[in-house]
Amino acid sequence: MLKRFCLVFLTLMMSIAVVLVAAKDSPGDNVISFDQPILLVISIGIVVFLFIPPLAMSFFGHRVVRIISGVYQCFIVLTFLGLIPIGFLIPNGALTILVSIAGTLVSIASVVVTLLIGRNKKVQS
Repeated sequence: MLKRFCLVFLTLMMSIAVVLVAAKDSPGDNVISFDQPILLVISIGIVVFLFIPPLAMSFFGHRVVRIISGVYQCFIVLTFLGLIPIGFLIPNGALTILVSIAGTLVSIASVVVTLLIGRNKKVQS
């Protein structure tokens, strides 16, 4: 349980880092930037809100809950993978690419741990 929670929480921290890095390298007026702190806080709040289900599901060890959490986290992996090519479109987007790659790796590890930890436990009577 603790491993699953820590990896999901680390994925949340990587997502917040990506939002902050993207805000630092914002190229235009219609994107998140540090010039509009209220929109930045709202964006971070939305990210935290979207991570509540996998964080809550990480406390449960039932197979169905772990599968649902793994599928949910696969969408997070796809999001990080989608940010990698977007980093090439951003001027000075190398940091965005690096944080996205790190987030992808952490997310994949989180999915693997979620689906495999507690899989072979035998019930003793």
